[in-house]
Amino acid sequence: MCPLFITFEGLDGSGKSTHLRRAAEWLRQRGVECTTTHEPGGTTLGDALRAAFLTGEPDTIDGTVEALIVFASRRQHLREVIEPALAAGKHVLCDRFTDSTRAYQGFGRGLTMDEIDSLDRIATGGRSPDLTLLFDLDPEAARTRSQQGGSAIRPDGGNRLDAESLAFYRRVREGYIELAEAHPERFRVIDSSGSKEATFGQVETVLRTVLEAQP
Repeated sequence: MCPLFITFEGLDGSGKSTHLRRAAEWLRQRGVECTTTHEPGGTTLGDALRAAFLTGEPDTIDGTVEALIVFASRRQHLREVIEPALAAGKHVLCDRFTDSTRAYQGFGRGLTMDEIDSLDRIATGGRSPDLTLLFDLDPEAARTRSQQGGSAIRPDGGNRLDAESLAFYRRVREGYIELAEAHPERFRVIDSSGSKEATFGQVETVLRTVLEAQP
């Protein structure tokens, strides 16, 4: 079986992280080896960059600085975690990748796709996931879920992006949908507005279909 690079995308609170963990357990129960990881972070350097990215007030850094930080983290992540795992024959399940940068720093902050793609070529060589699960949820519902879940980045349980407006998150969501429509061969949109079981049922269907198609 050819190892797959599978990314989980969506707004914070959409359920992507929860269902990534469930997907990994589902695969392991079936004897399928996989590695789970996340962005920004996933390495010692990446986790330090993640803390710098999320700490502070909303206007302390702009979209360009954000993109530079996440691509630096992504470069190290690929070298240290993702590529070695794939080379060892393991599927890689990653919480966020370059589509997050396109959605947040592109559609959300206003960087052009050309600017982001240029950074992507330098940092990743154009590495693209084999499959992307997009957990789609209304921004208001996602914010409510995210606030209930909390965060360890700031003492009050939030992080710098939590203070962004709903208008920002609506742009991000619209960006994700546009990306999914532009790359239907790679994206599978998961409606995460229902229960956890209903959401994971969709994830399981996608994973079964993809694995059964593997040579």
